[in-house]
Amino acid sequence: MDNLQIVILAILQGLTEFLPISSSAHLVLLPSLLSWPEHGLVFDVAVHFGSLLAVVYYFRHEVWRMICAWIRSLAGGEADQDSLLAWWVIIGTLPVVAIGFTFQHSIESVLRAPWIIAAASIVFGLLLWLADRGAIRQRDEYSLTLKDVLIIGCSQVLALIPGTSRSGITITLGLFLGLSRKASARFSFLLAMPVIFASGVLQSVRMFTEVSPIGWGELALGILLSAISAGLCIHYFLRLVERIGMLPFVLYRVLLGGLILLLLY
Repeated sequence: MDNLQIVILAILQGLTEFLPISSSAHLVLLPSLLSWPEHGLVFDVAVHFGSLLAVVYYFRHEVWRMICAWIRSLAGGEADQDSLLAWWVIIGTLPVVAIGFTFQHSIESVLRAPWIIAAASIVFGLLLWLADRGAIRQRDEYSLTLKDVLIIGCSQVLALIPGTSRSGITITLGLFLGLSRKASARFSFLLAMPVIFASGVLQSVRMFTEVSPIGWGELALGILLSAISAGLCIHYFLRLVERIGMLPFVLYRVLLGGLILLLLY
């Protein structure tokens, strides 16, 4: 990989990780379309680590309150909305971690076909449009119940299909359950932290068996650019989502899926 490829892929990862348009689809398709060499697990872990740094930093105050409240609840203290939200993030993460760990090799070998990515992009994009169009959008993330969290958490399993989008499917279910656009996005981003961390741990174990031509300087550049682009994406998405809605992302997904199918056939 040359520096231009590193810059483009790192920025692309940061931007698409939190927008409802599927980062995995873009990172699979772009190198394939441009005949770029495989970027490998080392680079993949690095740019995801950059995205993780961005979301943890952005929500640092909320995360600190949640951790402190969660620890107090374990010690027998009175539960509050922050400790409950911490439990919801943990519970909501369990399904995708369990399924992803168990079926990782099957997912990577079977579900990366371009037509699957195209179909997932279109189908789940239209589902996002339906959720946004008919949503009540009155609840915030602190009003979630155990049933809500299990529904959203189980929906994350679908994001193991490239093209689905982890943020897209969790925001979709949040909207269906009556959360506001901003609350749906905030809970989706909170769920992203343990998911990205768990994925990074799993891939890091495999990473040590891979001989990578990427040096430390290139990895640092990838982490930095991914973190910056992800941080900007989170900031402006949360500021603008109530105003612009989900339609721009739905149209993008449908056009992307259509373009993939057109190139294939």
